Amino acid sequence: MNEENKSIDEPVIEEKAIEQRIKLYYDLYAPDSPSPVARPLVIALHGYEGNKESMMALARKINSRDFLIASLQGPNSFFARDADGGYRPKIGFGWMMQYKAEETIRLHHETLLSVIEEIDAEYPINRRAIFLMAFSQSVALNYRFTFTHPGVVRGVVAVCGGIPGDWDQDKYHTSDTDVLIIAGEADEFYPPERTRTFKDALLRRARSVDYHCFPEGHVFPRQSLPLINEWLTARMEAMDAPASEE
Repeated sequence: MNEENKSIDEPVIEEKAIEQRIKLYYDLYAPDSPSPVARPLVIALHGYEGNKESMMALARKINSRDFLIASLQGPNSFFARDADGGYRPKIGFGWMMQYKAEETIRLHHETLLSVIEEIDAEYPINRRAIFLMAFSQSVALNYRFTFTHPGVVRGVVAVCGGIPGDWDQDKYHTSDTDVLIIAGEADEFYPPERTRTFKDALLRRARSVDYHCFPEGHVFPRQSLPLINEWLTARMEAMDAPASEE
């Protein structure tokens, strides 16, 4: 059999896909019972191997009085590592998949939009006061969402994470969004010499960018919690302040 005949006779393997619905989970915290007054919303995303409970605990330490808080859980589950590099019977969650990453990004976008609408149906949201907060892996996803859907997000808190790898492409939009970058001086994944460059890159599309570095490694710096609360509160107060007269 020559090569020409061989190529004709061989069966063709074609990759196909089917759409399936899955449940994605999140925890919702409301300071009090449902109110007719629209309130600000903080949507928090954990990092790789984290979960919604751990991120909710951090978010509530920042401010458990003024904000609705939704803590989302990543769609990909696996056994988490322990401090010694082994594995323990605890499930961790992640956000990104390298295989067909565009599907993960789309799922993240659709999830955020759905969560906003679902919460707003139960607890009216101040649509001018939606904030995203993320640690590590989910930081770049939040940037992608914010600058793909301009005007939805008032502010982004980005802790020990990076910017999208395709940030230089002409696929993102400018948005009236403020960004707060929290970095670690000893972060082995996102060292200061790298994270400092993110400020100028983000200023090409964000309204403002604040950068703060703490003496920590790749962890959510507990020293940053009061600063994050002040930053969030300042944006709320700026919206409530009356316009200055000319």
